[in-house]
Amino acid sequence: MKNNSLAGRKVAVLAVDGFEQAELVDPRQALTDAGAVVHVVSAKPGKIQGFRHLSKGSQVDVDATFDDVSPDDYDAVVLPGGVVNGDAIRLIPQAKAFVRAVDGAGKPVAVICHGGWLPISAGIVSGHTMTSWPSLQDDIRNAGGTWVDEQVVEDGNFITSRKPDDLPAFNKTLITRLATLDPAAA
Repeated sequence: MKNNSLAGRKVAVLAVDGFEQAELVDPRQALTDAGAVVHVVSAKPGKIQGFRHLSKGSQVDVDATFDDVSPDDYDAVVLPGGVVNGDAIRLIPQAKAFVRAVDGAGKPVAVICHGGWLPISAGIVSGHTMTSWPSLQDDIRNAGGTWVDEQVVEDGNFITSRKPDDLPAFNKTLITRLATLDPAAA
């Protein structure tokens, strides 16, 4: 269902090989259907490999690399999960700097599943209440956050969910948040 509630909005999806396919593809489609421009941003140009849990999924085209973009050009960032993606992307200095800048500007940081490792490594979860895949709860707590087991959690500019089953609520919450942002602030 196409609409234009997010016309003029730009969203970056940060991912590398090993992302959980539904957690990148579904939000990207929902945002695009709502009129947003969505860019998949990664460490290298070309394609990145998705997974459906432990099985290889489809590849996704990278729209830009971290060197090609500025967080200032985006209204929000989406961080999909996938154990391999979440573990690898947290080691990329440009990815950490990107999410720190988006967070520092008060823009939405939308995180699902193992995507929570990047904001943890970026040092921006302290004081936030979040959810994630259950295995990240100790990491979130150790980083100064509060972990809860809920479908979707909004806390300040953070929007977090646990797993692919939560995507409908995650997408709806993100689209609603982006649609209500002050255009002057975006």
